[in-house]
Amino acid sequence: MNKQRVLFVCTGNSIRSQMAEGLLRHLAVNRFEVFSAGIKPSLVNPYAVKVMAEIGIDISHHRSKSVEEFKGQGFDYVTTVCDNAKESCPIFPGKTQRLHWSINDPTGRADSEDEMLVAFREARDDIKNKIIEQLINREDE
Repeated sequence: MNKQRVLFVCTGNSIRSQMAEGLLRHLAVNRFEVFSAGIKPSLVNPYAVKVMAEIGIDISHHRSKSVEEFKGQGFDYVTTVCDNAKESCPIFPGKTQRLHWSINDPTGRADSEDEMLVAFREARDDIKNKIIEQLINREDE
Protein backbone atom coordinates (compact mmCIF):
# COMPACT_ATOMS: atom_id res chain seq x y z
CA MET A 1 0.00 0.00 0.00
CA ASN A 2 1.42 3.39 -1.01
CA LYS A 3 1.41 5.99 1.70
CA GLN A 4 -0.44 9.22 1.01
CA ARG A 5 1.78 12.30 1.50
CA VAL A 6 0.23 15.07 3.59
CA LEU A 7 1.58 18.53 4.38
CA PHE A 8 -0.09 20.71 7.02
CA VAL A 9 0.62 24.44 6.72
CA CYS A 10 0.01 27.36 9.05
CA THR A 11 1.65 30.72 9.52
CA GLY A 12 4.32 29.92 12.10
CA ASN A 13 4.37 26.12 12.14
CA SER A 14 4.23 26.48 15.89
CA ILE A 15 0.79 25.22 16.97
CA ARG A 16 -1.96 24.06 14.63
CA SER A 17 0.12 22.45 11.89
CA GLN A 18 2.37 20.83 14.51
CA MET A 19 -0.62 19.35 16.31
CA ALA A 20 -2.09 18.17 13.00
CA GLU A 21 1.18 16.45 12.07
CA GLY A 22 1.34 14.66 15.42
CA LEU A 23 -2.33 13.68 15.36
CA LEU A 24 -2.35 12.22 11.85
CA ARG A 25 0.84 10.26 12.51
CA HIS A 26 -0.71 8.86 15.68
CA LEU A 27 -4.19 8.16 14.31
CA ALA A 28 -3.24 6.67 10.96
CA VAL A 29 0.01 5.00 12.01
CA ASN A 30 1.54 3.77 8.73
CA ARG A 31 -1.04 5.00 6.21
CA PHE A 32 0.35 8.51 5.66
CA GLU A 33 3.68 10.27 5.31
CA VAL A 34 3.05 13.43 7.32
CA PHE A 35 4.84 16.78 7.38
CA SER A 36 4.15 20.30 8.60
CA ALA A 37 5.51 23.70 7.69
CA GLY A 38 4.92 27.41 8.10
CA ILE A 39 4.87 30.49 5.93
CA LYS A 40 7.01 32.26 8.57
CA PRO A 41 8.33 29.47 10.82
CA SER A 42 9.02 30.22 14.48
CA LEU A 43 9.22 27.79 17.43
CA VAL A 44 6.95 24.97 18.51
CA ASN A 45 4.65 26.38 21.18
CA PRO A 46 5.04 24.73 24.62
CA TYR A 47 1.26 24.72 25.14
CA ALA A 48 0.88 22.68 21.94
CA VAL A 49 3.44 20.19 23.28
CA LYS A 50 1.60 20.06 26.61
CA VAL A 51 -1.93 19.45 25.28
CA MET A 52 -0.68 16.82 22.84
CA ALA A 53 1.13 15.02 25.68
CA GLU A 54 -2.19 14.93 27.54
CA ILE A 55 -3.50 12.53 24.88
CA GLY A 56 -0.30 10.51 24.64
CA ILE A 57 1.28 12.19 21.59
CA ASP A 58 4.82 13.52 21.93
CA ILE A 59 5.62 16.46 19.64
CA SER A 60 8.43 17.78 21.84
CA HIS A 61 10.99 16.69 19.23
CA HIS A 62 9.26 18.58 16.39
CA ARG A 63 10.88 21.66 14.89
CA SER A 64 9.31 24.53 13.03
CA LYS A 65 9.99 24.32 9.29
CA SER A 66 9.47 26.62 6.32
CA VAL A 67 7.28 25.66 3.36
CA GLU A 68 10.38 26.47 1.30
CA GLU A 69 11.90 23.17 2.54
CA PHE A 70 9.14 21.32 0.69
CA LYS A 71 9.00 23.25 -2.60
CA GLY A 72 9.06 20.96 -5.60
CA GLN A 73 7.90 17.92 -3.63
CA GLY A 74 4.66 16.16 -4.47
CA PHE A 75 1.88 15.76 -1.91
CA ASP A 76 -1.48 14.07 -2.10
CA TYR A 77 -2.91 16.63 0.32
CA VAL A 78 -1.78 20.09 1.34
CA THR A 79 -3.96 21.27 4.19
CA THR A 80 -3.85 24.84 5.46
CA VAL A 81 -5.04 25.18 9.03
CA CYS A 82 -5.28 28.96 9.27
CA ASP A 83 -6.66 31.65 6.96
CA ASN A 84 -3.34 33.46 6.57
CA ALA A 85 -1.62 30.29 5.36
CA LYS A 86 -4.43 29.68 2.87
CA GLU A 87 -3.70 33.04 1.24
CA SER A 88 0.10 32.58 1.25
CA CYS A 89 0.60 28.87 0.63
CA PRO A 90 2.64 28.07 -2.48
CA ILE A 91 1.40 25.75 -5.18
CA PHE A 92 2.79 22.22 -5.07
CA PRO A 93 3.30 20.11 -8.21
CA GLY A 94 1.26 17.13 -9.26
CA LYS A 95 -2.27 16.15 -8.36
CA THR A 96 -2.24 17.78 -4.95
CA GLN A 97 -5.62 18.12 -3.31
CA ARG A 98 -5.80 21.32 -1.28
CA LEU A 99 -7.88 21.38 1.87
CA HIS A 100 -8.49 24.36 4.15
CA TRP A 101 -9.48 24.17 7.79
CA SER A 102 -10.04 27.50 9.52
CA ILE A 103 -8.87 26.48 13.00
CA ASN A 104 -9.03 29.23 15.63
CA ASP A 105 -5.67 30.48 16.88
CA PRO A 106 -5.57 29.49 20.56
CA THR A 107 -3.08 32.22 21.49
CA GLY A 108 -4.39 35.51 22.72
CA ARG A 109 -7.79 34.09 23.62
CA ALA A 110 -7.06 33.64 27.30
CA ASP A 111 -6.19 35.63 30.40
CA SER A 112 -4.86 32.73 32.46
CA GLU A 113 -2.90 29.53 31.94
CA ASP A 114 -6.05 27.48 32.55
CA GLU A 115 -7.93 29.41 29.85
CA MET A 116 -4.95 29.06 27.50
CA LEU A 117 -4.95 25.30 27.97
CA VAL A 118 -8.69 25.17 27.27
CA ALA A 119 -8.17 27.13 24.01
CA PHE A 120 -5.32 24.83 22.94
CA ARG A 121 -7.39 21.73 23.74
CA GLU A 122 -10.28 23.08 21.66
CA ALA A 123 -7.94 23.66 18.69
CA ARG A 124 -6.42 20.19 19.12
CA ASP A 125 -9.82 18.50 19.26
CA ASP A 126 -11.10 20.49 16.25
CA ILE A 127 -8.05 19.38 14.24
CA LYS A 128 -8.51 15.77 15.35
CA ASN A 129 -12.15 15.75 14.22
CA LYS A 130 -11.25 17.22 10.82
CA ILE A 131 -8.45 14.69 10.34
CA ILE A 132 -10.84 11.82 11.04
CA GLU A 133 -13.62 13.23 8.82
CA GLN A 134 -11.61 14.52 5.89
CA LEU A 135 -8.46 12.41 5.71
CA ILE A 136 -8.83 9.10 7.50
CA ASN A 137 -12.47 8.43 6.58
CA ARG A 138 -11.82 9.64 3.02
CA GLU A 139 -9.07 7.04 2.66
CA ASP A 140 -11.40 4.32 3.98
CA GLU A 141 -13.94 4.92 1.19
